[in-house]
Amino acid sequence: MKVVLFCGGLGTRLREHSDTIPKPLVSIGYRPILWHLMRYYAHYGHKDFILCLGYRGDMIREYFLNYREEMTNDFTLLAGTGKIELASRDLDDWRITFVDTGLHSNIGQRLLRVKKYIENEEVFLANYADGLSDLPLDELIADFYRRNVVASFVSVRSSHSFHTVRTGSDGLVSAIGAMQEGDLWINGGFFVLRRDIFDYIEEGDELVQQPFQRLINKRLLATYRYPGFWQSMDTLKDKITYDRMEAAGNCPWMIWRK
Repeated sequence: MKVVLFCGGLGTRLREHSDTIPKPLVSIGYRPILWHLMRYYAHYGHKDFILCLGYRGDMIREYFLNYREEMTNDFTLLAGTGKIELASRDLDDWRITFVDTGLHSNIGQRLLRVKKYIENEEVFLANYADGLSDLPLDELIADFYRRNVVASFVSVRSSHSFHTVRTGSDGLVSAIGAMQEGDLWINGGFFVLRRDIFDYIEEGDELVQQPFQRLINKRLLATYRYPGFWQSMDTLKDKITYDRMEAAGNCPWMIWRK
């Protein structure tokens, strides 16, 4: 399946990095989060990517145009000839389409702008490109086909340490607890979509607002609850969390290593 990745946002909540680079290029270890996400999809055999570019899309283009596998992979240098023998390869069989979808476009409009690249696909995948997971992608796709819906997405537990609050009409608190403790699930940004989704998107629509509401009204939207690892990359705190996990070798999203 083709994989549409939304890479054009401004990343205002990650200002410390996104002032100089786009959020998809914020690094985890030696590689940007975008690479980690693409490597995840490639592990499941989905290697045909469409990148919806916007803010600093030139830097994303340059990253892949100048990509050097030897900078992040083990290799042997034959000093006499200068030839390099890589111990492993990353993206030699990936196909990547780069599309300028506008600086200020929302997700729905970015999807409309790449319609011509996926019009022959009955089903395709999409992702916000700002979070990672060890989600069993094949199970998400199988669940989607069983339900015969137009769109499905993974719902996850929030990784943030906010507290949910319940009150009575008098304003007195009746319950308070961590978000992870309640029955609260959020959109994790991993989508499976039929081509029919374009019948529900109009100019100006945001994907999960008007189009998804139209699908809800027709009972054509489903979700797959996944309680496992999921972590967003929204703030500097998230960036630090990822860096610490990578430094400790605790990288559950790297399922290709298992």
